[in-house]
Order: sequence, then structure tokens, then C-alpha cells
Amino acid sequence: MRKSSIAVLLLVILGNIGLWAWWNRPVAERSWAGAVAGVGYTPFHPDKSPTRGDKGSPESIEKDIAVLDGNVKGIRIYSTTDGSEHTVPIARRYGIPVTVGAWVQGKPEIDEPEIAGLIKVTRANSNVRRVLVGNEAILRADITVPQAIEYIRRIKKKVNVPVSTAEPWHVWLQHPELVEAADFMAVHLLPYWEGVPVDQAVDYAMFRYNELRAKYPNKHIVISEIGWPADGPWRRGAEATQVNQAKFIRNFLNIAAQNKLDYFIMEAFDQPWKREIEGSAGTSWGLWDANRAPKFPMVGEVLEIRNWPMMCGVSIAMAFLPLVFFLRRRNDLRIGGKIFYGAMIQAVASVLVFTFTAAANQGLAVSTEIAWGVLIFCQLVLLAVMLIDGLELTEVVWQERFRRKFHPCSAAPEPTAPKVSIHVPCYNEPPHMVIQTLDALARLDYPNFEVLLLDNNTKDPEVWKPVEQYCRQLGSKFRFFHLDNWPGYKAGALNFGLQQTAPDAEFVAVIDSDYQVHPDWLKATIPHFARPEVGFVQSPQDYRDWNRDLFQRMTNWEYAGFFHIGMIQRNERNAIIQHGTMTIIRKSAMDAVGHWGEWCITEDAELGLRLFEAGYEAVYMPESYGKGLVPDSFAAYKTQRFRWAYGAVQILKKHWRELLPGAKKLTTGQKYHFITGWLPWFADAAHLIFGMAGVVWSIGLLAFPKYFEFPPNAFMIPTLSVFAFKVAASLWLYEARVRCGFWDKVGAAVAGMALTHTVGRAVWQGLFTSGRPFVRTPKCENQPAFMQALLMAREEIGLMLGLWVAALAVVLVFGHENRDAFMWSGLLVVQSLPYLAALITSLINAFPEMRFGRPGSSTVVEAAD
Repeated sequence: MRKSSIAVLLLVILGNIGLWAWWNRPVAERSWAGAVAGVGYTPFHPDKSPTRGDKGSPESIEKDIAVLDGNVKGIRIYSTTDGSEHTVPIARRYGIPVTVGAWVQGKPEIDEPEIAGLIKVTRANSNVRRVLVGNEAILRADITVPQAIEYIRRIKKKVNVPVSTAEPWHVWLQHPELVEAADFMAVHLLPYWEGVPVDQAVDYAMFRYNELRAKYPNKHIVISEIGWPADGPWRRGAEATQVNQAKFIRNFLNIAAQNKLDYFIMEAFDQPWKREIEGSAGTSWGLWDANRAPKFPMVGEVLEIRNWPMMCGVSIAMAFLPLVFFLRRRNDLRIGGKIFYGAMIQAVASVLVFTFTAAANQGLAVSTEIAWGVLIFCQLVLLAVMLIDGLELTEVVWQERFRRKFHPCSAAPEPTAPKVSIHVPCYNEPPHMVIQTLDALARLDYPNFEVLLLDNNTKDPEVWKPVEQYCRQLGSKFRFFHLDNWPGYKAGALNFGLQQTAPDAEFVAVIDSDYQVHPDWLKATIPHFARPEVGFVQSPQDYRDWNRDLFQRMTNWEYAGFFHIGMIQRNERNAIIQHGTMTIIRKSAMDAVGHWGEWCITEDAELGLRLFEAGYEAVYMPESYGKGLVPDSFAAYKTQRFRWAYGAVQILKKHWRELLPGAKKLTTGQKYHFITGWLPWFADAAHLIFGMAGVVWSIGLLAFPKYFEFPPNAFMIPTLSVFAFKVAASLWLYEARVRCGFWDKVGAAVAGMALTHTVGRAVWQGLFTSGRPFVRTPKCENQPAFMQALLMAREEIGLMLGLWVAALAVVLVFGHENRDAFMWSGLLVVQSLPYLAALITSLINAFPEMRFGRPGSSTVVEAAD
């Protein structure tokens, strides 16, 4: 590599380290140097769950007690039938006292074995200091207060240790009769669940503790649960982070020591299985993680991600080879481009490492694994699309030189210039429009050409007869063919034209019937065929008469983006898309690879790919040599893009083997552009599924909150960031290559976004169907009425309203206590923007009085050098 590339590599790596270090900068908190008085303990390791009927084993409990020994002075267990009962004799050998609990639910088949086990364990082990019958059973309404009192009195007759039940503070305040029946109050003080900010949480817990002590001064209080989760949703002002957990625990332990409190920290070890019943917050209350490693030190600084240096190192390792590959091969980029795209590669690697690490810590539920697997796949697709867009942006903005730049030829053609057969396919088009096309062809400054007008299946003689008559007036160079009941759509007509082509024609040119070509078109392009390896020469599609109609203005600039950004970059790797107008093809090449594919509704792009597979080159000149008409209606605009996307899927289904690594017919650059060029359309197909899934998931959040939770920020934040990047990149690309005003850039973006649903539908239908008929793009239509405009976007409007209603409902139900509700609702609104763009575009199309600009003020599209 060059020295500049090595410098970029080091700069990107150091920048990545700096960002990881900044994000995980140490936080100084109050320290604690003593042992913890007590912890809640559940004996399930990461691969176990009581909801599946698993039980804690003596062997695993022995290992856990060995971890706790010397760090805690007491243990609280919750059940005597799930394996927890083995904890008591094991803890006795270590000299650790235990508070034993029975998990009751108001069902005799569950309660009686629990109570019998509690009595048995307590009588058999001298280290049992007290017992608790029930854990928040009154709060859950599993049992009533009288039932709890009856259980307490019954057990007090069977054991010689204090007996109580464990409930939140407000249950004890509301039920003095329960306090009187119990030997002590076992109170849960969990400010996180009540939405108290962490800086106020310990004071709040002490306020509730003192409230109980003031009301019941003669009753001993045990804080049977107190703690803070390291992960979970934001609840009003309570944020679950590793730093906040350390802050709360350290502060409380110091307060507890000063006030000689009796307490149990919730809890010893993280319990991934609790995701099934308490969501992500329920998994992360442990002082130790699920693998029995301490989550934070009790003394010194605290890190949000304690193993961030390792994660940072892995991200650097992931990005290193792609970075080196990119920097070694792209010496044609200026230094700014190398830094920009190098940073993108490194950022994607860091996001993936962070995401995979988060997924690995989520637990063992099959539903959780499936959900995370789907989310990770979706994120991979999003990041891949972002890297593709980023590379295009990098090449456009920072490329120093064009390797394949072709200029129009200006020399006057010789009388013996090779003959060109110009084919004009036509179906049910307005005669006056086609006649204008013929007039423009008659003015070509080229000595040797013929024009074949191929009218394909037009039924009304009043439409095609005037064109036939006009061709006769233009002379022998112009021939008219009317085809009745002809198969193969446009490709079938073009193949008929090949049969009628003059034997001495060396090249076949194709234009659409609405195109008015420049007189210099053939003169400027045919000399590029001097090299025998050139199979076709392509000029961009361009448009006229759009300047006074806002809808047509928007679509014009949307088209311009592809022809003056994407096609120029594809040309650098000899990988342009051949489109069926303003194209000239070497006839011998067509004879060699086969003619137009009548099986494909995008026969032009498919033929171009076959020419590349045969080893031919393409020439792309961004100068405009012909102008057609943009669609008159949003429906026609959608129909055209549906055809392009559906046809692209047809092409991929037939040619996918040639796009695989190791296939020999196409170059690596050609494979890259044909795959990545169509990948955003597959992203649109995924967007359609994501939108519907977002509504379904929102319904799940609202109707079944126990089983549905908000997707983690590890996915929502990158998703929103990718959307913002795509919008910014689009505007940046237009600024660099398409010379139009700011609002024209915005209009082009809206028009392009409005096609998202159409493209998505086309891709899904293309994947599962074949043989969809060719549908022409109507021209010279009347403007649609207002209701017709709504009908043109009815599917998009339905999806948009569904997403908006879901977003609003989620905010109203969860927004008061969960900040993630706003993030999720924001994501739903972002998903709705393409549907809103469709409605806006359709409404703009409905009002022909919406003018833009002055006569003669149209901006010429040019390719930036």
C-alpha cells in the first residue's frame, strides 16, 4: 500500500479505539469495601429454565455457593421444589445462613408441595434463620390476604424460626392485619419498576422503608429485595444500565451499613430465563452475570461495557482485511474518500460486534433466539445496503479520474458510414406523438440509416393508420409494419424487426415511440464501434416538456439520478444497464448471443447482460441525444417501475449462476453492480414485510405485553441511522452530479421514495411468479381526478394509516413510562414515510395547476466531470 493508505488505515483504527473508549469512559462512583449482607439466589444457569421444568442441580449450586462464599453473609431462596432446596445444606457447610421461601400460587397442587418442602428443609438444617411463604403472591392476586395469613399461622406451628411473606411496601402499608400475623415484614423496594431516576432511587427506597418503620415501629423490617437492573427498558425516569446498577448498589450498601439495615440484594446471578416473564430487565439484576463473573467492581471506576477493549479488538480484526483490500485497490480515490469509506467499514464492523454481543447475552428461549436471528439478518441487509450506497457516494465525490470516459464524436460521417437500422416499437400510442418522433429521425445528420416502425397489436385503425400514411410520406428509409395478434410484447415486435432489417445493416438502434432524437445522435455514437469488442453504445434516457408540471418535474429529476450517477459509476466497471431506448447494438453481437428475450418483460436489460456474458464491452455517454415524455400519472409511473423491478427478478432467476463467485463469464465488477444495483429493490421488498410486521408487533405489545417487548436499541438506533444516511447520501450525490436546485433534489427523493411499495410488490411477485405480461407506460394521458389520485395510492395509504395508528397507540399506552416506546413509534413513522411519499406524489399529480418555474427556465441535466 501507499504511505497515504497506511496512514488512513492507522487513522481509522485509532479513531475506532477512541470512539469505543469515549463511549465506555470510566465513571467514578461511591465505593463499598465490605461484604454484602444477603442476596437473592435462584439456581439456574444460562442453559436452564424452570418454565421448561428444569431443576437446579447440587453440582451447579455447589459451584455457585463457592462463588458467593466470602462475598455475601446470607442467601435467600424462593422455592423448595425447583432444586433450590439443595442450597440449604450446601450453604450450611460454608457457614452461610439461608432464608427459605415457598413459592405459592393459590393452587393446592403447587402450594402444598412447596409448604411441605419448606417445613422439611427448615427442620433439617440449622442454618435456616427465617422462612417466607409466598413471594409477591398477594401483589399478583394469586392469593388473598386472609389466605396469606392462614399460611403464615399454619407454618409457624411447624417451625421454630420467624415466618413471614414477601411483598412490596404498599401491600404492607395497606394491610395492618398481615403485619400483625407475620413475625417480621419482608418488603421489596425496587425503585426501577416504579420509574424513579437512579440518582433519587436510594433516597426513595429509604423513604418507603422509613414510612413502614414509622407506621409499624415494633415490627422488624427485612428488605427482602432491593436492586437495579443492568439492562432493560427505560421506565419513566429509570434507566437500566451497568453504570446505574453499580451506582445504586454501591450507594445502597453504604446507606445500609450506616443504618444497620437487614437486606437481600436482588439478586446474586443474572437469570436469562426471566426474559420469558419479565422482559429484558428481568434478566440482568445480578451482581454476577449469567456466567458467574462479577459485573462491576465494588471499589474504583465502573465501565458500562467492562470487556469493551476485547470487543473493540474484534471489530478491528473484522474490518482489517476489508480495509486493506479497499485501500490497496482504490488508489484512484482522494484521501478524503479513503477516510470516509474506511470509517464506514470500521463502523459497520463495530455495530455488528456490539449487536452480536448483545444477542449472545439474551438467554435461551427459542422465541428469543428466533427474534434475534431475524433482527440480526435484517440489520446485515441494512448495513450491506448502506455500504453499497456509501461506496457509490465515495466514488462520486472523491474519485480523482474516470478510467472509462467516452466523448461524443464530432467529425462528419463519411458517405460510406456503416448502416444503422433504427427500430421504433409502438403500441396504441397517440399518432401525433409518434409522428413527432418520426420527424426527429428524419432530421438525423447521418448518411446511411433506415427506420422500422413496429406497431404491435394496436387494435384501433384510427390510431395506427395515420402513422402508416406518414411513413410513406417520409420516403423509402421509413418502413411501417402493423402486427396483429403478435406474441412476445415489445420483445416480439423487436424480433420481428430484426427479420425485416436490411441485410447490409451493421447496427440496430432502438428508441421508444415518444423520443425525439438529436440530429447528431448517430454521428456522435457510431464511431465508438470502431473497436470490435464494443457490443452496444448507450445514451441516457432524457425527458422534455416536464418543466411546468410539478409531478413530471419530480419524476424527471428522479430519473436523472440513475442516468447521471448510477450509470456513470457502472460504466467505470463496464457494467451498465442496457435500457430499451437510445441504445445501439452491434447486429453481429445480437446474432451471436440470441435476439430479444420474449420471456422477459425487461428484454433490454436482459440482452445487455447476455452481451456482457459473451465478453462484449459497452460504451456509455452521459450526453443527452434524445428526449421522451415522462409518465403523465402516478399510476403510469408505478406501472413502469413495477415492470423494471419484476423484470430484474426474472433476470436474476435465469442468470443467477453467472453472478456467483467463481463464474467466469462476468467480471467481478460486473457481478458487483448487477447484484448491488438490484439489492436496494430487495430491501424495498423487505421494507414491505417490516412495515406489516411492525403493525403486528405493535398489536402484540398492546395486547400481549407479557410475550412482546420493544426491540432493543441495538437494532432500532442503527436502523434509524441507516435511513438518515440514505437520505443524506442521496442529496449529496445529487449535489455532486445532478445540476438542479435544492427543492428539485427533495422532489426527486420524494418521487423515488413513493415507489418503495410498488418495487417491493414487484420483487415479491417476481420471486414467486413468472410470465407476467408486459404493460406499457401510457403517455399523453389526462390528469387524474382527486379521488383517482387517492385510488392510485390506496395500498400505500392503508399501510401508512396502519403504521400511524400503531405508533400513536404505543405512545399513548407506554409513552408515559417507557422511553423505548418513542423510539419504536419513531421507527414506525420512519417506515411510513415511503407510503406518505406515495400519497404526496399522487396528490401532486392530481392538481395540474401546481406549476413550478417559468417558461424556458428548465435546468439542463449534465454529468459532472
